[in-house]
Amino acid sequence: MSETMIALVTGANKGIGYEIAAGLGSLGYRVGVGARDATRRETAVGKLRAGGVDAFGVPLDVTDDQSVTDAAELIERLAGRLDALVNNAGISGQMDPGWVQDPTALDLKVLRTVVDTNVMGVVRVTNAMLPLLRRSPSPRIVNVSSSVGSLALQADPDIEIGPIMAAYAPSKSFLNALTVQYARQFAGTSILINAACPGLVATDFTGFQGPRTPEQGATTAIRLATLPDGGPTGSFFEDDGVIPW
Repeated sequence: MSETMIALVTGANKGIGYEIAAGLGSLGYRVGVGARDATRRETAVGKLRAGGVDAFGVPLDVTDDQSVTDAAELIERLAGRLDALVNNAGISGQMDPGWVQDPTALDLKVLRTVVDTNVMGVVRVTNAMLPLLRRSPSPRIVNVSSSVGSLALQADPDIEIGPIMAAYAPSKSFLNALTVQYARQFAGTSILINAACPGLVATDFTGFQGPRTPEQGATTAIRLATLPDGGPTGSFFEDDGVIPW
């Protein structure tokens, strides 16, 4: 088995996902750049390679069963296993002015679309990649979440947690809950799975509003993807430590 560590990052053609791929690549990982758009995907791969990263493109639409199956088969052919999976792909869903999703007027189509990507997409990809992850001596899974998914923070009137987002925020709460269930299932194995909050990062996802750079936003996910054996699992982290559920 090759000593080179293999990683897959979903939604890696730009923003935080790209920087996670770049960061893992700088640590010596061979990185699969998962993305739907072929042009953006190959542009990202070229940029990563120009920076010295051993990167390869992985056509991947996390909402499409066949696309996910094909991605797993591609990684098996190219690498034979997977050491780190970072489920970064995510969407906010349609927003009203002020970046608000009013629960009393929420279009259920928006909710379904957000959950399909942010929650079901993670399940699709994780389960498809599990046979490859199980071939690694130290498999790591990171689900990129958000502090807006913290019920404790959302429910505290003394904490400013941002606008009401009735589709996006609950999708991250759902993702956090799934992370815990996976951790329970993986108990006693070498697989470590955690959720990571990148903070408020200035990317196109946020309309380039936020105090953190994509590089800073990638830090926690990179750390969790490279945890040593015996590290934490089933937890929710930001740069400063654990976030309450």
